[in-house]
Amino acid sequence: LRGSKSFTAALPGETERNGHGLGYKSVSVGHLEAPPLSPSRLSLGRASSTATSTAAPEQGRPRDYLVLAIFSCFCPVWPLNIVALVFSIMSRNSGQQGDTDGARRLGRMARLLSIVSIVLGTIIIVLYISLSVRGNASF
Repeated sequence: LRGSKSFTAALPGETERNGHGLGYKSVSVGHLEAPPLSPSRLSLGRASSTATSTAAPEQGRPRDYLVLAIFSCFCPVWPLNIVALVFSIMSRNSGQQGDTDGARRLGRMARLLSIVSIVLGTIIIVLYISLSVRGNASF
C-alpha cells in the first residue's frame, strides 16, 4: 500500500477562506504555502539584456534570413524576392511555434531564393547599364 503525502493542518485565517468554518485545510506536500520569491528570482517577462547575448543566435533557434530576404527585395526580380520574403516570415513563425525542423527547411529555402534573386538582379542591372552605355556611346 502507498501512503498519502497529504495532511491536514490548522492554518491561521483559513476558517474564513475555506467556507466550512473549520480551522483545518487539507493540502498536499507539494502545495505548501511558501514565502514569495525574492525580487531577484522573480521572473515576470523576458530576461534582462545582460543575461542574453544578441551577438550570436540561440543554438536551438534556426535562422530565418529575414535581413537577406529584405535586401533581395531591392533587386529587380520582383516575384522571386517576394516569395523569399514570405518563406523567411514563415520560417520565423515556425520557429516561434516550436517547429524547428520546419523553420530550418523554410529558412534554407528563403536563403536560396534570396541568393538567386540577388544574383539575377545583379546580372539584370549590369546588362541594363552596359546596354545603356553602349547605346549612348554610338552617338
